[in-house]
Amino acid sequence: MRRDNLRHAATAVLVRNSAGEIYVHRRTPTKDVYPSHYDIAAGGVVAAGEDPYDAVVRELDEELGITGVELTRLPEGDYADNRSNYHAYLYTCVWDGPVKHQPEEVEWGAWMSPTDLVAKLDDPTWPFTPDTVALLGPLVRAYAQPTGQA
Repeated sequence: MRRDNLRHAATAVLVRNSAGEIYVHRRTPTKDVYPSHYDIAAGGVVAAGEDPYDAVVRELDEELGITGVELTRLPEGDYADNRSNYHAYLYTCVWDGPVKHQPEEVEWGAWMSPTDLVAKLDDPTWPFTPDTVALLGPLVRAYAQPTGQA
């Protein structure tokens, strides 16, 4: 699938805390797609026969150690470039507990205010995964607006 950039299904979940901050992480240099890029979402490929909701629950636990959280479904989207081509099942959640990185996938993470995150998204020295920025960046930008209640 990755080698031939075949279309597939994937999930992404934007994690916020009750203060409205967004969890941002940097992918490890060993990731097969967008290595060492910053990401605004946890997620991944939906396995053959797997329900997308089950996939997002699995990925959120695997990557960030977040379990038992209420997920809010967002409108689905599509993304394609020369490295990735997928239909996205998008979610958001609020989490105030600890975050535990999967060392094979995540090498750094931190909470950022929406305003600070938008500044990083616009800073070329912070390379972000283009797919989650395309799919969830507009929501992050809406959170950064004065009302912050996208």
